[in-house]
Amino acid sequence: MAAQDPDASAPRRFARARRIRFEHCDPAGIVFFPQYLVMFVSHLEDWIVEELGIPYAQLIGARRVGLPTVSLSCEFLHPSRMGDEVTLGLRVAKIGNRSIALELDCSDDERVRVRMRQSIVTTSLDTHRPIPVPDDLRAAMARFDPGVAARGAAG
Repeated sequence: MAAQDPDASAPRRFARARRIRFEHCDPAGIVFFPQYLVMFVSHLEDWIVEELGIPYAQLIGARRVGLPTVSLSCEFLHPSRMGDEVTLGLRVAKIGNRSIALELDCSDDERVRVRMRQSIVTTSLDTHRPIPVPDDLRAAMARFDPGVAARGAAG
């Protein structure tokens, strides 16, 4: 279930608990940084399916809508180790005509460990060209954070 921030005017945050596993770690025993990206991709897919109610497999498969990353910035603030319990979070920062800006994070009860800003573009998987954000995806994201559509669009 998605977590709702206490301030009702704040954007909703889709959050899930996650255990750091052996598969995520390097020989030093901490998360190897690309593994955070893998975790965030899974988290994005869970958000689309569980929170937005859109079958990801159909979006990519039958509908041929791609969601490639076009911009990514990360801050690695504190290490995570095997066995740590963390929470992955996702917020919508902005919905454009053809793009979606997301803010993702990995945190524990005390601090943010990783902060990421990601821009994805909706594309046709047949032509690999940008397409407008599908109406059902836009509507589902607007329900997730109704104020996001009013904050403007950049395509």
